Amino acid sequence: MLYRITDDCILCGTCLDECPYNAIEENEDIFVINQDECTKCGDCIEICPTEAIIEE
Repeated sequence: MLYRITDDCILCGTCLDECPYNAIEENEDIFVINQDECTKCGDCIEICPTEAIIEE
């Protein structure tokens, strides 16, 4: 199971502050989840205001 940030991301930064493992990084025009750092805790999914973070 992987977590991914979709194009629905509005770059609000809420997920950056919420991730206890600093697995979310700012890319050019979207945030991305570093799969090597992500522990799949789900905190980012719960806090995202646009539901832009999904499980694959």
